[in-house]
Amino acid sequence: MVLNGCAGAAVDRPDTSAQHLAGSAAESSAPVPNTARPAPAPIPGTVPPGMQYLYGSGEAAAISIQAWHALAGYVADKVKHGPTDSVVLDEGATLVDPRFVPCGAKPLAAVFDVDETVLLNLGFEGDDAAHPGRPYDPARWRAYEATGTTAVAPVPGAREALAAIRAMGVAVVFNTNRSAATAAFSEAAIDGAGIGPARHRDTLYLAGDDTTGTHKDARRAAIARRFCVVAMGGDQLGDFSDLFGGFGRSPANRRAATVAGPISHLWGAGWFVLPNPVYGTALTGSMDDVFPADRRWTAPKESN
Repeated sequence: MVLNGCAGAAVDRPDTSAQHLAGSAAESSAPVPNTARPAPAPIPGTVPPGMQYLYGSGEAAAISIQAWHALAGYVADKVKHGPTDSVVLDEGATLVDPRFVPCGAKPLAAVFDVDETVLLNLGFEGDDAAHPGRPYDPARWRAYEATGTTAVAPVPGAREALAAIRAMGVAVVFNTNRSAATAAFSEAAIDGAGIGPARHRDTLYLAGDDTTGTHKDARRAAIARRFCVVAMGGDQLGDFSDLFGGFGRSPANRRAATVAGPISHLWGAGWFVLPNPVYGTALTGSMDDVFPADRRWTAPKESN
């Protein structure tokens, strides 16, 4: 089955229903040439658990819809009551002292990452699943950006929530580490999935738009100069602040930074996280990192 970029929209699928086949047999007993396209061959391999969860499970879909409901509700409340500050950290702010860009009279906006936040990259991740053990290749990802524009689907709940946010008069802006060199293709992928419009340097900010590479704070600052950002959504901590990168890849330090102090009050109240157990900065940590020594347990030996 080939998907055209909208969830559930199948094309080029031969009718193999029992009713259709029975009717054809009744019409003629003579041999009929088989002109139907053969079914695609099954994809070899085993789907990794993280991909099973994110791309295939009802539970992941429910969490996504839940997050988008909460986000749209939060934005509606801000539209009704009016914000004083945005949810973008101001220059010089820290995670311990999180000061925010003032709103003034700027129009409202909500800012989102793209990949695995508003778009599911079924084509790229399916190709990865079919080739286990193959390392990530930036060139292959760039090729996917340019040729996989229909091999995506909207994250469950995103299309409806983004439409509702726009209907409130709030601009939807995307801030993603997709490449500025393939901007037109990213626009097409977002628009084709029904979650656009996305227009480069207007409502779509990309890696390469400035000199900071894949860091997003400079782009966030540029957006915050134009808009009062009332909500942000992403699947990585870097979708909210580059300051989280200062902790390196230490799981304990990154986790502590998310749950300590005033930052902890932003989750679900301006900053909204979507699940991604497939790739990214969250997927690190040894046994000692993840399971503290003072919380370990060993099953007792059975007594005879």
